[in-house]
Order: sequence, then structure tokens, then C-alpha cells
Amino acid sequence: MATRNASADTINALAAAVPELFGGSADLSESNLTDVKGGGDFTAVEAGRNLRFGVREHAMGGIANGIAYHGGFRPYVATFLTFSDYMRGSVRIAALAGLPVIYDWTHDSVGLGEDGPTHQPVEQYAALRAIPGLWFVRPADANETAAAWALALERTSGPTALAFTRQKLPVLDDTAVRAREGVRRGGYVVREASAEHSGKPPTLILVATGSEVHLADAAAEMLEGEGIPTRVVSLPCWQAFEAQDAPYRESVLPAGVKKRVAVEMGVSLGWERWAGDEGAIVALDHFGTSAPAGTILKEFGFTADALAGIGRRVVREGLHGRVAAPPSPHPGGHEGGGH
Repeated sequence: MATRNASADTINALAAAVPELFGGSADLSESNLTDVKGGGDFTAVEAGRNLRFGVREHAMGGIANGIAYHGGFRPYVATFLTFSDYMRGSVRIAALAGLPVIYDWTHDSVGLGEDGPTHQPVEQYAALRAIPGLWFVRPADANETAAAWALALERTSGPTALAFTRQKLPVLDDTAVRAREGVRRGGYVVREASAEHSGKPPTLILVATGSEVHLADAAAEMLEGEGIPTRVVSLPCWQAFEAQDAPYRESVLPAGVKKRVAVEMGVSLGWERWAGDEGAIVALDHFGTSAPAGTILKEFGFTADALAGIGRRVVREGLHGRVAAPPSPHPGGHEGGGH
């Protein structure tokens, strides 16, 4: 299930219980999947649940700020993640003012496929994490998506950005039990290493966000089969994780386990803090390309096999630092869908 679809289900589950939840999309509701079903449109003559903002992200962000300032509602607004650039000024004001606006940003990686590099966010993760007071959350599956919405609604001291996939993702083992608390804390152990069951530390930690977590999980399965005890950590919200106390952070990313691989389909900026001096960073420090999602992920090295190979080298050869995916031989792509 794509996390944008899981988000749609969550919005509609929340709508009845949270009548103040109110918002919509910048002319992309059919792609963002933000409509409250049966909620009607908000117009000059109808007090519906769905706002039709039109193609005006910056103004949409400003309107959401105004609604939040007014009180009585929990506004959410949506567009493609790459178009968050158009509304950055409004987002910055929300963060500066501590307004509890929720951003529902879909098509969150090169995994969106044929729409091409104009629509594929690569620098946006780092740029949004750089805004003080904005919490950026990138859930890994349907269960983490529901937990991300819970985090966003429970947080009233500032804005929260939720980034969702277009492509379908598997539901990970144990997230039904672990995701609610784990996402609230910003990061948690998705998969324990086999050695941990006998009280020993893992040899390797794979750290990922969003759609890359299931690749890390599959890679860990391979590495365990080769005798490399591997823990998998989902780190959907850096800001929430940094807000936890030191013992909790240590329990998830123990300082003594220095062999790590951090993986995310965006620029590598910022991942040094989680990879450490002896870890590798698998990132995308260039623009994407226009091709089917499976082709893009394979060509750029975002597969379980490739990730397992890097983990193997980190443990056995001391590989560390950035492990850049190869740039696209056809960087132009085409601009399709959306605006």
C-alpha cells in the first residue's frame, strides 16, 4: 500500500473523531488523496470539509496559517513534496510562529517514476529539516503513516510535515505494535539483530526513513544469513528523535555499534550524525530521471541486494563515508502530472 493511500484512509478515519480537522490540496487532491469523503466542499455557500485552494501553494500555506491563528480548526494542506519549495515562506512563518499546521506532501522520492526530475524531490528533505521548529516525518509503511498523523495531531507547538509515497510498499513486521510509540519518539528499532536475543550487541545497524526502511529490512535478512547480526532502525522524524532523552537514543543507536549504513533517497547532507565516523551513507546527491520506478531504484542502487553489499563492505572492509548513487545518464526527463 502506498503511504499516500494509507494517509487517505487515516484522514477519513480521523474526520469523524476530529471534526476540527479541515483542509485540502493545491489542485492535486486526486493525487494527494486528501479529500474527506462525503465532507463536501468549502465554498461561499457551503460549509464543507474540503478546501479547493487551486494552484497556489504559497497562498495555501498562508491561508492555513490564518486558520491556525484563528483557532478552532486543525488545518492541513497538500501538494507534491517537490512543490513545498513554492510554499517555503509560508512554512517558515508557521515554524517561526509555532502554528500547528499539518503539511501532507506526497510523491516523496524518485520512486514516483516517470514524472521525472522536475517532480522528484532530492534536496527537499534536508532543506525542510533545516527549518527550526518544523518537524519533517517520512513514514515507512501504512502503520507508520497512521502513527505519523497521530504525531502531527498531538503536536500543537508548531507545524508538522508528512511525506508520503506514490509507490506501493510492504507493511513491515511488528510495525502494527511498534510504530505508534516509535514514530512518536522519532525513531525506533524495527528489526532486532539475531545476536540481541542472546544479549549481545548487533554488528551492524541499518538506518533508514520512508520507503527505504523495507529495503533495509530485506538487506538485514540477507546479512543475517551470512552471519552478520544486523539491526534495522526506522528514523522517520529526526527532530522528535533528537527531543528524546539520551538513554532512549542510546537504546536505539548505541554509540558502541559504529558499523552503520544510513540510507535515504535524497541528498546526504545531515546523515553524518547518524552514520558516524565508521558508517556509510547511501544517498542521492544529484537529480533523478524519468523512468519506471523499479528501473530508477535499480540504476541508482536502492535495492536490498545493493544495500546488503554495502553493509557487507562496511563490516568486512571498513567502508565508510558517502556511497553516492550514479548520476542519471539522461538528467532531463519530462515534466508530467501535477502542475
